[in-house]
Formats: sequence, C-alpha cells, structure tokens
Amino acid sequence: MSGWKIGLVGALLLGLCACRANPPPAAALRPPDDEIVVCGQRFHIGTPVVTWEQFPGYSFYGKGECFVGGTRDPEALRAQVDQFVLHFDVCGISRTCYRVLLERKLSVHFMLDVDGTLYQALDLAERAWHATKSNTRSIGVEIANLGAYPPGQGRILDEWYAQDADGPYLALPARLGDGGIRTAGFVARPARPAKVVGETQGETLEQYDFTPAQYAALEKLAAGLARVFPRIEPEAPRAPDGAVARGALSDEAWKDFHGILGHYHVQQNKTDPGPAFDWEDFLAAVRAELGRTAP
Repeated sequence: MSGWKIGLVGALLLGLCACRANPPPAAALRPPDDEIVVCGQRFHIGTPVVTWEQFPGYSFYGKGECFVGGTRDPEALRAQVDQFVLHFDVCGISRTCYRVLLERKLSVHFMLDVDGTLYQALDLAERAWHATKSNTRSIGVEIANLGAYPPGQGRILDEWYAQDADGPYLALPARLGDGGIRTAGFVARPARPAKVVGETQGETLEQYDFTPAQYAALEKLAAGLARVFPRIEPEAPRAPDGAVARGALSDEAWKDFHGILGHYHVQQNKTDPGPAFDWEDFLAAVRAELGRTAP
C-alpha cells in the first residue's frame, strides 16, 4: 500500500475512533459544505451536503422510533457496514419524502433532491430503518423520483412532467410551492428525455430517469462512502450473463454481497431504484472517483 493510501486509512480510522457526537439542540444557519458525518467526524466527498445540524436540513433525531442506535465501536462499524442501498422515494422531492418517512416511522441516512443537494439526516453511526434485513449493515439514500409503473399506469408521471422545447421537466403541483428545492429556479430534467422501459422483479415498468445533478452527487457520495467504509465495493449484484441483476438476491447471495445495491435486490416486493437507473455509467463513474477499474 502506498504512503498516501496508508495516510488516508489512518486518518479515517482516527476519525472513526471518535464516537458520534450528540446532535445539537438547534440547526445552525450556515451554507452547506461537502462533508458527511460519521461518528461525529466529518469527511469531504466533493458535493454539497446539508446535515441535520444545519438549516434547512432534515433530522430524525427526537422523532420517536424512527431509527435505532448502531454500534459505538468504530472498528466494529467499519467491519459491519458493507452495503449502500439505493431507493427512489416515490415522492418527487426530498421535503415530501422526509414527511412521509416520519409518518411511517421510518428513516434513512441520506435524501438526494432533484437539484443534487444531499441531505444527511442521521450520523452514519446510527442504524436507519430503510431496507429490512440490510438495515444493520447498510447506509441508505432516498433519491427524489416519482418511481416506476407498468406502461400506461403511471398517471402521476403525466401529471408531474411537462414538456417544452428542451424536452420533459418536473413541474411541481402548485400546492407544493417551490418544493423546498434549495437551488432557486432549478429545472429538473431527466438525464434521458424519454421514459425508460425495463424489467424489474420480472415486471415491465416505465420511469423517468434521475437528473444529471442527482447522478453527479450520488457518484461522489458512493465514492466517499467506499473510502470511509472499505467493505463497500464499487459494484452491484450481477446476473449470470454479467448484467446488473434485476431481481431480489437469494439469502445466500445477499449475505455474501458487499457493495452498492438497489432496494429491489434486498426485497422481492420493491422495485427501486427502478429500470431507469443507469447502473453501468454510475458504477463506472464511482470507480473513476476511486481510481479503480472494473473487477
């Protein structure tokens, strides 16, 4: 291992050795930085992050049984966390996603809004309630997106998306105002203009793609998590033909998998992040961030 890598690992270990700080009583009014919080320590990832400590961030602290405290042993935390689970929120915007999670007494570590802003709602030392059996070993992110539907049955997609000369864009219902989107005037366009049709869990579904800003931020987050938690590999579950698997993993395959996976890889009754998620380009970008090649 080269000297700079040893230094990086050492710095991560020192950071993780300081157990998580209790959340402050009130959010601070300051601009977002590019740091995620792990055991009370901050790690740069290269894209804006609004933490629960900041205004207008989102927090699951003090919200009842929305999460359960994870391990307080930093070495055990690094050994335990080996999966990064991707969700679409079916809410379209992070502000609504947060409210829905609270109502359902669920939680997630990150929410990723349409403009690429990441919201961290818990220290990563906490165990969020987002992916059943993967909760104890994973970090979760809810990506703002209306979800995937059988062709012709996604009425909400037609209601929420408008068209102009540049193609489709997310047009929020008037009742939502600006939707809490941090970037004023942001136009949320899918990375690919046409609805993407594909198979998930053996069902044909259609979905609008995520925004380029979301992909860019998610790539930075995934690479940052892989640096902090080295057991999270920049790879997804694969089918026998080498393509990213489009269905739930067997219990044995799930147990053995260490990397990035969709919610549908964990549970047979889930389809997120859906057929529109561009797995191969995403994974290639994460590997590039890490300076790695495909396995």
